[in-house]
Amino acid sequence: MKNALNRVLFLNLALKALAPLCIMLLGSLPAGAQPLAPDFDVDTLPQDIAGEFAFVRLQYDNYYNDGFRRGTWQTDFPSADSNFLRGVSRLTNVRVMSEPIVLRLDDSRVFDYPFLYALEMGRSGGPLFNSIEKDNMREYLLRGGFLLIDDFWGTQQWDSFYSAFTDVFPDREIIELPPDHEIFHSYYDIDGPQMIPVIGNPDNYPEQDVDRASNHAILDDTGRVMVLINWNSDMGDGWEHTYDPRYPTRFANLAYQLGINYLIYSLTH
Repeated sequence: MKNALNRVLFLNLALKALAPLCIMLLGSLPAGAQPLAPDFDVDTLPQDIAGEFAFVRLQYDNYYNDGFRRGTWQTDFPSADSNFLRGVSRLTNVRVMSEPIVLRLDDSRVFDYPFLYALEMGRSGGPLFNSIEKDNMREYLLRGGFLLIDDFWGTQQWDSFYSAFTDVFPDREIIELPPDHEIFHSYYDIDGPQMIPVIGNPDNYPEQDVDRASNHAILDDTGRVMVLINWNSDMGDGWEHTYDPRYPTRFANLAYQLGINYLIYSLTH
């Protein structure tokens, strides 16, 4: 475990040392540009099996099963993850690993990666973490890791999520980020949180009892966002359905822009 923790420190320092060079190399696109046109040849993307950025999806248990046989963690998998990697490769010069990774928090390999993605953490009673997962999550985040939480809606799901995470960090407040927070301007300039709909909702009606998206965070002692909570929004559907003609392009664009902003922030803070 001690070796694994040292690896994440080294990796984080190395990435942050390279961050200014990465940002200098980043390309820019107009806000309305399509992130991945349907006829785009994904096989031409520069991918690297030892790439700079690995997309790691967090596998977790739920309090109870309400129809998700293998858990809510697998929603939109693997298309959302793979498409986001392709989007990062096309829209920036950040080198990516070719395939997404799935890990649990009680697997010491999570310390090898500075960015974790989790979703649907308000469904099925919320996430159920064992003692090792709680300890590893605290250690991972306080040593510089970043956890992006996506795709859960309404006050009931918020309450389930909140209960689980206040148990992990009872001494840290979950705050709401203002629209001018730097995380919304780290690569694209975005006017704060955006409500990204699920497929089948082209008019973007609220999914539950809350009619706006908001971003919340748990901060470390320096003010760095170490847990970013994307509430009442579903970036994963925007990534997963990039090529589906039923999914509005403007929302797919926003999903990539938000995700890339969060990624660039995580690599530079």
